[in-house]
Amino acid sequence: MKRYQSIIDLYQSWAGSKPERVEVLSADGSSRQYIRLVSCGRSVIGTLNGDRRENQAFLTLSRHFRAKGLPVPEIFADDLDQGIYLQQDLGDKTLYSSLTVSRSESGLADETVDLYGKVVQQLAAFQVKGAEGLDFSVCYPREAFDSQSIHWDLNYFKYHFLRFAGVSFDEQRLEDDFDRLTTYLLEAETGFFLYRDFQSRNIMVHDGQPWFIDYQGGRRGALQYDIASLLQDGKADIPWAQRETILCRYLENLQSLHSVDEVRFMQHYYGYGLIRLMQALGAYGFRGLHEGKSYFLKSIGYGIRNLDAILERAVLPVRLDELESVWAQIRESQWLREMGMPSGSALTVHIASFSYHKGLPQDVSGNGGGFVFDCRILPNPGRLPEYARLTGMDTEVVSYLEKSDTVTAFRGNVFNIVDRAVSHHLSRGFTDLTVNFGCTGGQHRSVYFAEETARRVRKQFGVNVSLDHREQEHLKR
Repeated sequence: MKRYQSIIDLYQSWAGSKPERVEVLSADGSSRQYIRLVSCGRSVIGTLNGDRRENQAFLTLSRHFRAKGLPVPEIFADDLDQGIYLQQDLGDKTLYSSLTVSRSESGLADETVDLYGKVVQQLAAFQVKGAEGLDFSVCYPREAFDSQSIHWDLNYFKYHFLRFAGVSFDEQRLEDDFDRLTTYLLEAETGFFLYRDFQSRNIMVHDGQPWFIDYQGGRRGALQYDIASLLQDGKADIPWAQRETILCRYLENLQSLHSVDEVRFMQHYYGYGLIRLMQALGAYGFRGLHEGKSYFLKSIGYGIRNLDAILERAVLPVRLDELESVWAQIRESQWLREMGMPSGSALTVHIASFSYHKGLPQDVSGNGGGFVFDCRILPNPGRLPEYARLTGMDTEVVSYLEKSDTVTAFRGNVFNIVDRAVSHHLSRGFTDLTVNFGCTGGQHRSVYFAEETARRVRKQFGVNVSLDHREQEHLKR
C-alpha cells in the first residue's frame, strides 16, 4: 500500500482518523488508480493520477456540474501537487452491469429502457445546462472537439486499429477522406458540452438513479457525438429498435432545453457515430491487438456489428472512397469479427507450480513452448516460522505477499503476458498453452501465482484450465 500512502494521509487529514479498510479497485483501461477507503461505515473513493491538467479538468468540471444540480460525485478533498483527490463513493453498480442481468432474446427489459430514458434526460442537461457559464479553457487536452480533435481520433483509428489489423489503405487518399468528413461534421452546431466518453461503464446506478463519472475529457462540441457514443456502446449491444426508442426520448428531452431541427440533427448523427466508432476501434486495437488485453479484443466484434448497422442507415453527402474501402475490408474480415470470442477450439491452459530444486515440470502438451516464471526474486514467506507449514493458498500467505509492491508489479506483468498469449492462442485455434511458476520449495510463491493466474484465465477467457501444484500433491486440481 506504499504507493497509496499519500491518499491515506489526505483521507486522515479530511476525516480526522485513519481508514479502517483500504480496497484497491480496478481501473479497466485507465492509467488512473483508485482505492476505496472505509471508516465507521462510510466509504469514499481515492484517486491517484499523475496528470495534473487532467486532474484540474475533472475537479473543475465536477464542481461546476454540482453547482448546476447535475448528478456527479462530490469532491471532498484534493491535492493537485501530489495528483490525488477524494470523491463520493457511488458504489459498484454501473449501467453496464444492469444490462447484463436484464437482457432477454427480445432485448432489454422495460425497466432498463426506462433507466436509459433517465440517462438521456440527464445527458441533454449536461450538454445544454452544463455548457452554460463553463470556462472551456480548463478542458483537457483541448477545449473543443474541433478539426484537430477529430483528426486525432481518426489517426488513432488509422495507426492503432488499421495497422495492427492488417487493413490496407492509401494513406494520402485516406487523409483526404478524413478532411472531407471532418469539414462536413463541423457544419453541425458545436456550442454544447461534449462529455466525450459517454458510455455505460461511466454511468453509475446509485439509489436507482443514474450518476455520472469520467467526464475529464469533456469539451465544447456537437450534440450528436455523446448520444451516438451511448447507443453504439460496443458490448452494451442494445437492439437497434430500442436504440431508436431511446434516441427519441433523448430528442424529446433536448427540445425542452434547446430548440433543435431534428432533420438536420439526424443528418449529422450517423457521421458522428462513425467518428466515435472509429475512435473506439482505435482503442480496441491498441489495448487488444497491441497489448493483448482480452476485454478489448472481445469488443472488436461488437464494434464491427455497429459499423454494419450504421453504414446500412447512414447517407453521408460527402465522397469517402478510401474510407469505404477500409470499412469494407473490416466488415469482410472473419478473423476480426471473431476476435476474442470463444472459438470452440478447446484451448487448455496448463498451469503448474514447482520447486527449482526438483527441475522444470514436464511439458504435457508436447508443444515444447509456454512460459516459466521465476518467483524467487520475490519476498519469501517460507523463511518466516509462522508460514512454514502453510502454502500459497492460505490467506495468511496471500496477505503477506499482496502487501508487497514488488509482488503486485510482478503479478501485473505476468497477467499482461499470459493475457496476450491466451488471446493469441484463441485467435489461432491452438489447443494448449503452458504456464509454470517456480520458487525455492514450490510451496508459497509459486503456488500463489499459479492460483492467481488460473483464477484470472478462467474469469477472463472461460477456457479450460489444468492446475497442478507439483510439490503439493494434496493441492492437485
